[in-house]
Amino acid sequence: MTSSDVSPSFRLAYVPGVTPTKWVRIWNERLPDVPLTLVPASAAEASDVLRDGGADAGFVRLPVDRTFFSAIPLYTETTVVVVPKDHLIAAVDEVTVEDLADDIVLHPLDDVLGWEQLPGRPAIERPATTADAIALVAAGVGVLVVPQSLARLHHRKDLTYRPVTDGPESRVALSWPEDATTDLVEDFIGIVRGRTVNSSRGRTPAPAAQPKAKRPAGGGAPRKHTAGRAATGKSPRGGSGGSKGGKRGKPRRRS
Repeated sequence: MTSSDVSPSFRLAYVPGVTPTKWVRIWNERLPDVPLTLVPASAAEASDVLRDGGADAGFVRLPVDRTFFSAIPLYTETTVVVVPKDHLIAAVDEVTVEDLADDIVLHPLDDVLGWEQLPGRPAIERPATTADAIALVAAGVGVLVVPQSLARLHHRKDLTYRPVTDGPESRVALSWPEDATTDLVEDFIGIVRGRTVNSSRGRTPAPAAQPKAKRPAGGGAPRKHTAGRAATGKSPRGGSGGSKGGKRGKPRRRS
């Protein structure tokens, strides 16, 4: 079977915390004959998945290697601290990094914030994953600072979170290998950028315009005649404008 015989498909990688549902729905509406397959990947593995051809494009966390990948930054996440509901932090609307100085701040091995200096007191060892760190927070071992989407992903009824106003932030981007910018990748870029199906920059062609109705020979619609007068302005009785005297005289009686 040659490559031309293979049905087209599109593989989309995404990291934890990203919800691609909206874009997948639009893809299925616009390209119903091209199946889209979701490829979950950890934040650390996403670049390797794209580099090795395991996906055509992906929602990743920045930074990426810009000598190999193209990337379109999409949004910056709010950073939050996850705490038990009975923690003192739960009583305030937001905190700073300094407010965490007396807490044990867990630092999982899959951290995506890239701290230069971790706040608070360090734990004895680093949890393997964010999910493991969440379990330790629930057990009262410490607190965890993560992007808000990960706090929502690992939501528990006994935990809550508050924004950290001066912590590092995580940015999410659409990324793909620059040398593999295929037509389908361009289609997906158009969807993510919010282009309509009729956009001149999108690759998906717009429906063909219906031909306009032909005008009758002679040019234009027939003109309507003004009642009582022709288009020349002359009276239909003849002459240029009717009787000059204004009123008509009475007829003479015969003798």
